Amino acid sequence: MRLNINGEDFDLQVDPDTPLLWVLRDHLSMTGTKFGCGIAACGACTVHIDGFPQRSCVYPIEAAVGTKITTIEGVRSRAADAVRTAWAELQVPQCGYCQSGQIMSAIALVQEVNEPTDEDIDAAMAGNLCRCMTYDRIRLAIKTAAGYMNG
Repeated sequence: MRLNINGEDFDLQVDPDTPLLWVLRDHLSMTGTKFGCGIAACGACTVHIDGFPQRSCVYPIEAAVGTKITTIEGVRSRAADAVRTAWAELQVPQCGYCQSGQIMSAIALVQEVNEPTDEDIDAAMAGNLCRCMTYDRIRLAIKTAAGYMNG
């Protein structure tokens, strides 16, 4: 199977049912995407498939053929820069484990919504769990990143 990941094509010999997460981590050594739960409930494994957030732990590799996959290692955009800047300025991460999934979901949101409300953020970030409970800083960082996008 041929996959396009972070703008590069990879030819892989894997079972078609293999979750994308394990192809990224085990076959391609892209370990920025984290394993959290394995049932798409925590969001740590979030990547972009054709620009939309997807949980890679349950996304079969065969469904990814013909798409553009973007991981935390390869995301490059004005929105990505805004989110990363806001994340660092507001010191969002604690343990950091959930952060790649949080950031990937936040990037997708600020690309789509100019001035996200609390409700927009809740909807976009639903299922991205943070054990350290930095939700208030995550919300503020998303609003800050959106401000950078607008200003």
